[in-house]
Amino acid sequence: MFLSHVWGLFAHPAQEWEDIRKERCSVGKCYCSHVLFLAAIPAISGFIGTTQIGWQIGTSEVKMLTVESALMIAIATYVTMLVAVFSIGWMIHWMGKTYGTEQELPQGIALAAFSATPMFLIGLMALYPVLWLNMIVGMPALAYSIYLLYTGLPTMMKVTKEQGFLFASAVLGVGLVVLVAVMATTVILWGYGIGPVFTSSLGAFPSPFG
Repeated sequence: MFLSHVWGLFAHPAQEWEDIRKERCSVGKCYCSHVLFLAAIPAISGFIGTTQIGWQIGTSEVKMLTVESALMIAIATYVTMLVAVFSIGWMIHWMGKTYGTEQELPQGIALAAFSATPMFLIGLMALYPVLWLNMIVGMPALAYSIYLLYTGLPTMMKVTKEQGFLFASAVLGVGLVVLVAVMATTVILWGYGIGPVFTSSLGAFPSPFG
């Protein structure tokens, strides 16, 4: 059922992880019933927020992106999230041997996908693109995603809680590496002039390299 586990991950996460494991859904089903829809939330919200509402720093004018620029960024964001879920899920599957378990790839994908649920949902805040507000609201969502990872990994990968803690910590480290890689790629693209374009007279976003 479409997004059937979302409420359970917030109301009773331990039981919900058991239910998710018993389903043993394929990679395709996991994406079609969960990831493809939830990953669209931050992408679409960001597109609407940056083209229809905009943001303001201090008393400066409200800044908005052109539709073309915002659309390009939204598509790139969406694809990046889809790839990130698969990449982290594959790494979970690959690292399983180190911790004495050899669960199938779909289990790793499901763990990555469902752990990221709070981060997908909080993407709605992009409708109102105020950096400080998004950070304040986003931190609890990030913390809960980490909590879901630590509670869900022992169940999904069939390891002890002690192994699960070390395993989840390693996965968290991989996630941070993926995040840094994405940020580095963004900076490189901006350096080559491929970045957001404002509707105001400011024009293209200034290069971080001057």
